[in-house]
Amino acid sequence: MLIKQFMAVGISAFFACAAAATGLPPSFQDALKKAKIPETAVSVMVQEIGQKEPLITHLEQTLRNPASVMKVVTTTAGLDLLGTQYQWKTEVYLDGILTADGTLQGNLILKGYGDPKITIEQWQDFMQQLVASGVKKITGDLWMDRSVFSLPKFSPAAFDGEPIKPYNVGPDALLLTFKSVRLQIIPNLDKKAKFATVLVEPPLASVRVTKAPKQTNQRCGDGWASSRPKIQELGKETLLQFGGKYSSRCGVSEKYLAVLDAPHFIHDMFAYYYREAGGDFKGGFKEITAPTNKTPYLTFHSLPLSNIVYDINKRSNNVMAQQLFLALSSQKNSPPYSYETSRAVVNDWIKTRALHVPGLLVENGSGLSRLERISAEGLVSLLLFAEKSPWFDAFYESLPVAGVDGTLKRRFGRSAAKERARMKSGYLNNVRALAGYIEDVNGKHYVAVILLNHKNAKGAAQMMEFFVNEIAKGTV
Repeated sequence: MLIKQFMAVGISAFFACAAAATGLPPSFQDALKKAKIPETAVSVMVQEIGQKEPLITHLEQTLRNPASVMKVVTTTAGLDLLGTQYQWKTEVYLDGILTADGTLQGNLILKGYGDPKITIEQWQDFMQQLVASGVKKITGDLWMDRSVFSLPKFSPAAFDGEPIKPYNVGPDALLLTFKSVRLQIIPNLDKKAKFATVLVEPPLASVRVTKAPKQTNQRCGDGWASSRPKIQELGKETLLQFGGKYSSRCGVSEKYLAVLDAPHFIHDMFAYYYREAGGDFKGGFKEITAPTNKTPYLTFHSLPLSNIVYDINKRSNNVMAQQLFLALSSQKNSPPYSYETSRAVVNDWIKTRALHVPGLLVENGSGLSRLERISAEGLVSLLLFAEKSPWFDAFYESLPVAGVDGTLKRRFGRSAAKERARMKSGYLNNVRALAGYIEDVNGKHYVAVILLNHKNAKGAAQMMEFFVNEIAKGTV
């Protein structure tokens, strides 16, 4: 169904592209030529806030892949439909008898509802609450309920062949610490040592380093590139083998990697931090559907949505965006929630709010997709709607500030746009995008969108920054 919709969108986009006329300023046309990008590959729309007519339009109705700029759709819909104080929950149920001495004679059930961000610190606190509440020993197993989502079979390698990268982690009803561990490579202080040291944090039972990288004293390049671990699944364990070299001149290096499947990761996180909090647990795990007629023994609540949106947009977190997108299903559906039900909710929301977003195609709401499509005109409609909404401050504060933070921290440098532009960026192979708000040197405020789909997109950053800077200088 989604593929057929994509094919129809692609045809309509082609005709829209062929029929539209250019409205680009000459300076931007020149910048495109220098980047060897045809004008037909770019959509632009700029509108001063408070004015009825746009300042610049160019192929603004053409549907293009926006990459992570699609998070604008997900976060504005989320804030409007769920509210800034919306919270997810994670519940604990007891399947057995809790004795006076704190022994649970039975199993502990952990039920997730799709919390997008449970950090190690939050999980530690949750485990401490559990032990403090009186559950000091569990004789049975950990039973986990992840049934709140109904999702297609997920392959973390499908998008770009990088299955262990955290940005490829898929959504999960029990998403703990983005299903990732921190690997640190630490040079041995003894320069004659043959191998560096590798630490896994947290030290999960199912992850074991069987071979460390050889230590050298050569010039430091990219230590990780030459010491990338090989992953081998052996029974209940995941083995990490570092076969490359690592220079002691690199100092300590670290990366976050997703090396376990969800059930083993959840079990190991529970076992380690429950024991760290003082609990006694040696059981295994089982996936079940929790009973609906029981009262939770303990409930953990997420950070409010305003905080979640901040992380989604500032850091362009893909799995958090997908978790939020799936939560939109709750507005009209009972669990399990799916991408299909969330798409329907978003489409109904657009109609109810009379937003002009024709041809919108959302796959998962994160922008980590080859299928998603939206027009510059549609994004401007959403940005103008957000600016008039009571939750605007939360959305505005979530957007990266040019030259200051988030995904724009290293962009715009000393240009006029620095600190004046708050924009969501998008980046995929052959795709570059920017959408957000710009204040010029005269105090005028604009919404601006630029979407670029072309094989030369890799060299488009300077051209796009030039355009945003021209708006900030008040010269367009």
